[in-house]
Amino acid sequence: MEDAVIMAKQAADAIRQAVGDGFEVCVILGSGLGGLAERLADKQELSYSQIPHFPRSTVESHAGKLLAGTLEGKRVLFLSGRFHFYEGYTFAQTAFPVRVMKMLGVPRLIVTNAAGGVNETFSPGDLMCISDHIKFFSDSPSRGNPMPEFGPRFFDLSHAYSPRLRELARRCADELSIPLKEGVYAFMPGPQFETPAEIRMLRLLGADAVGMSTVAEVIAANQCGIEVLGISCISNMAAGVLPQPVTDEEVVEVAGRVAQTFQALIAAIIRRM
Repeated sequence: MEDAVIMAKQAADAIRQAVGDGFEVCVILGSGLGGLAERLADKQELSYSQIPHFPRSTVESHAGKLLAGTLEGKRVLFLSGRFHFYEGYTFAQTAFPVRVMKMLGVPRLIVTNAAGGVNETFSPGDLMCISDHIKFFSDSPSRGNPMPEFGPRFFDLSHAYSPRLRELARRCADELSIPLKEGVYAFMPGPQFETPAEIRMLRLLGADAVGMSTVAEVIAANQCGIEVLGISCISNMAAGVLPQPVTDEEVVEVAGRVAQTFQALIAAIIRRM
């Protein structure tokens, strides 16, 4: 048995002992979106430092906590804070929590993030349901020796973002009168924001938004057989679209401004799952 499998099982056992199991969905909360956890009933909290082998988040806006409870009648896990390649982690480390969810038997994953708008028809504050992604980067959370406990070595990503859950998200958005874009998310490693030339390249290749997270988690989830929904908050327009520079402060400010709308949409989706 590979060390990665042992580590994931040990982390899952610690979570199970602390907060139980039987969770129906896990939600990874992106930059500025941690407020959704306040809606949890019967909330239990576990610091990442209390979970064996969990990395530590070094991003100020990421709380670094696992939260368990009930939302809209469903048993839910929230990961408030994620891990990024730019923090010095490998793709396998950034996806480690997803593999732990596999060991816990969690069947569905909602990934959220703050992303830069590449599509020039987008505006800061828009929400985008992710239909697909682009990753040039050579690493993969599945690179290395095969580990059948996490799924097959070679696996399909034709529907990396579940068509069923995307349709559900569209219906929920319509019912709440929330405009919901749909598009392709491009991963770039960071931590620097992209150059205008890189953004022009991504636009030519069909990207609608760009960010520094999510993709490793989604790849790992698909290998593990976990159904995935991804939603981005367009927190800023990417480099070169507008004359002003891109700043992290703008990302957090816009994500916070639309947080209530975003939270309402995620809650409605969980209720209908």
